[in-house]
Amino acid sequence: IRLATENEQHLSELPEEAGCFKEVHIVEFIFLLSEKWCLGQSVRYQAVELLERFMIKQVEQISKSSRKSVKHCEQGGGSSCSSLEDQIYNTFVLRLVSCVQLASKLSLHYNRVNSDVALKFLHSLKYSYTKQELLESELAVLKTLHFQVNISTPLAYVELLLEVLGYNGCLLPTKPLHQMCIQLLDFSYLARDAIYDTLLKTAIENSTPSKLQVAKFLTVKEDFMLLAVGIISTSMFILYPGHWKQVVEHLNCITGITSQSIREFSYAVLKQVIGSTTP
Repeated sequence: IRLATENEQHLSELPEEAGCFKEVHIVEFIFLLSEKWCLGQSVRYQAVELLERFMIKQVEQISKSSRKSVKHCEQGGGSSCSSLEDQIYNTFVLRLVSCVQLASKLSLHYNRVNSDVALKFLHSLKYSYTKQELLESELAVLKTLHFQVNISTPLAYVELLLEVLGYNGCLLPTKPLHQMCIQLLDFSYLARDAIYDTLLKTAIENSTPSKLQVAKFLTVKEDFMLLAVGIISTSMFILYPGHWKQVVEHLNCITGITSQSIREFSYAVLKQVIGSTTP
C-alpha cells in the first residue's frame, strides 16, 4: 500500500521534463560505473532516478534565476544561452558521480563509494576536481532534492510483488525468476524509448501517435508499478510460459492493473528482446 501510494503521488506531480535524463547513454554510463565499483543492483536504479530528479530540479532552478538571461537570449544574446547550458553540462559528470555515491550509501552495504575512489575515477577522465568540490557536489544534490533521496526504485516494486505472489500461494521458483527480472529491468532501462514507443502504438492501435497522446503517455512511462508487473510477467513468460496466465491474473488482483495492460507491456518488452514483430 505504501509503495502504491508513493507511486501515485509521484505520478500526480510529474514535471513535463520527466524522463529527459534517462537517455540510453546516461543510463549505460551509470550501469557501467556501478559495475566497475561492484555496487549492488539497487544502486544503479537509484542513481538513475536520483540523477533524473536532480537534473530536472536544477534546470528548473537555473531557468527561474536566469529569466532575464533567457529573455536576452531570445532577443539575440546567444552568449547568455550558452553560459546557461555550460552551467549544466560542465558539471554533469560530477553530478552523475555524486548520485552514484549517494545511492551507494543509501543501499546500506559495506561497499560504498568514498571520495578517494570517486576522485580517482574523475581524474582518469581528465577532470581536475578536488575533494572539496566533490563534497560540495554531493551536498548540492542533497540540498536540491531537499534531502529526499531515499527513492523506492522499480526493483523494490518487483521484489515486493514477488513476495506477495509467494504469500498468496502462487508457488514460483524465486531465484531464477528474480535473476530474470533483474536482467529484464536492466534491459527496460537501456531500451526504454523503444519499449514505450511500442507500448504506446499498441495501446492506441495506431503507428503514428499525436503529440497530445505522447504527452499523456508520460505517466505510463514513469509508472513504477506498471513497470514492475510488466517485468515479472515477461520473466514468467520466458521461463515458465505454462504458469504465465495465472501469474498475470494474480498481478491484476494485487495491483489493479488490467490483465490487458500487463500483456501489452510484456509484448512490448519481448518485441525488443527478440527483435520480432510477431504477436
